[in-house]
Amino acid sequence: MGEIKARYGAHSLCSIGGARTSCESAYLFQKYTRHTLGSPHIDNCARVCHSPSLKGMRTTIGEGAATNPYNDIYTTEFILVIGSNTTEAHPIVANRIIEAAQQHHHLAVIDVREIKLMKFAKHKAIVPHEANLLILNMMAWVIIDEELYNKEFIATRTKWFEAYKEKILSDPYANPAYFKELEGYEHLAKLIPNIAREYAVKNSMIFWGLGITEHIDGSYAVMAITHLALLTGNVGKNGVGLMPLRGQNNVQGACDMGCLPYYDPDYQEPIEEGLMTPQLVDAMLEGKIKSLHNMGEDILHIHPNINKIEKALDNLELIVVQELFMTDIARRADIVIGVKSAYEKTGVYVNAMRRLHLSQPLVHNDLPDDWEVIQKIDNLLGGSYAYADSKAVWDEVRETAHRRYSGASYLRLERHRKRGLQWPVYNEDTPVLHLLDFRTSDGLGEFHYHQYEERGMIRELREKRLSGYHLTTGRALQHYNNAAQTKRSETLNKRYDEDILLVNENDAADFASEFVILRTEFGESVPLRVKFTDKVQPKTLFTTFHHSSSRINALFGDKCDELIMTAAFKSIKVEVLRA
Repeated sequence: MGEIKARYGAHSLCSIGGARTSCESAYLFQKYTRHTLGSPHIDNCARVCHSPSLKGMRTTIGEGAATNPYNDIYTTEFILVIGSNTTEAHPIVANRIIEAAQQHHHLAVIDVREIKLMKFAKHKAIVPHEANLLILNMMAWVIIDEELYNKEFIATRTKWFEAYKEKILSDPYANPAYFKELEGYEHLAKLIPNIAREYAVKNSMIFWGLGITEHIDGSYAVMAITHLALLTGNVGKNGVGLMPLRGQNNVQGACDMGCLPYYDPDYQEPIEEGLMTPQLVDAMLEGKIKSLHNMGEDILHIHPNINKIEKALDNLELIVVQELFMTDIARRADIVIGVKSAYEKTGVYVNAMRRLHLSQPLVHNDLPDDWEVIQKIDNLLGGSYAYADSKAVWDEVRETAHRRYSGASYLRLERHRKRGLQWPVYNEDTPVLHLLDFRTSDGLGEFHYHQYEERGMIRELREKRLSGYHLTTGRALQHYNNAAQTKRSETLNKRYDEDILLVNENDAADFASEFVILRTEFGESVPLRVKFTDKVQPKTLFTTFHHSSSRINALFGDKCDELIMTAAFKSIKVEVLRA
């Protein structure tokens, strides 16, 4: 690393990862990258999941985190779940939503296919691919057109409403009648307004997942979600709220710690802004990035366009990986450093509702913690890190990220180990955000309207020329994400040992063989087993991406969110080949 820095400069080094390890390690990872290496290039796996949630929520309400605790599920009157297969991807939250729905708290579910959660829903809307922003703007249009909005809340706690109102009422795509032109989806012209009305007149919560964020308009769709809350006053009190369903055990914490190229810890402005992961891959291909330090993120599996990434990695002079197992990126590394898992060390983790938990070792071993490896490398590079333990690192976090963590000492976290503490933590913690004002510069929520742009499957439907197959991806309950850990469990792996392609029963004539290959201009999958079902729509396909051997992510190119470069994993047109 020292030689590479001397030969090519500090900007030739980059660091990626940190959302699966503790806050202490994530914090030190970004600090070492920025200060020891002198490089601004630090990123984490939020790039492929909830970066659009952070961007959209910070733009409109100044804070990119869940506003309420999950227990508010039991006190709310109406729950909207959009773009989240919650029972499979977030089962703990799903159990609470189902329990609330069974107790007659009304539930609406919007997705591109029929999912298990819909069995418990009062309203279930199966929608075309890439329709999120279209539908969310339609909901706002209904609320404004029928004057169901909260005039007092808008007047006292928001700004720019009148300009927003004028834009949305003059937008031809915002009128739900648009769906009358889309064959097979005409019923949505009535269903979407019904969902909007119930959301507006009740204390309501919105939950969303990667089905919202992994699109080219993901950030704008998140802004549209927060607009609904601002219109109706469904934010800033108990029993309502905006709830992005983050998946990694510490993706919230890694972002809070500054493992992003455009934020220092506590979401402060860095001295120098670095490149996002897709930009780093391009820089590797161009020969500008020479060294990759990877901590707990399998860039060769979870990112799109893996054929391109493989070529980019070939250009590097050094790859260093800190990992639990020999993942795909670890196999490509020059140096692999084995580290403790979350169950073998002390450290703070922050879950999807901002709750801090001080983890304690359940198993003891002699492997180093991630932060200890970073400290050792810093010292070898001439640095002066001398942290005695993880508590010493955390105490520095409390000073650096004081707006959220100043009162969250190890002692308090030990006392509250069962309940946890929700940031910001000062004298007390904060279960509900935005009680009095938003975290914008003047405390007011902001309306930022973005019009839907017709494309893809929706354009084909309106022009009555739907052809080929549109693929979407997701997860199965048995595995977590890239299955780096879950596939090590023989029981789990036996239950789901391959990625299966779901196909509508009426499309069986196009799938004469048991296995097919999917192809795009960017790459192709291995042969995938076909399973016919009525749970996906005609001309649409679904598969998981748990097994890297399937090469699902080779199908996706560089198409991404316009603002924050999160990959558009949720819809791509594919060619189907007989295996």
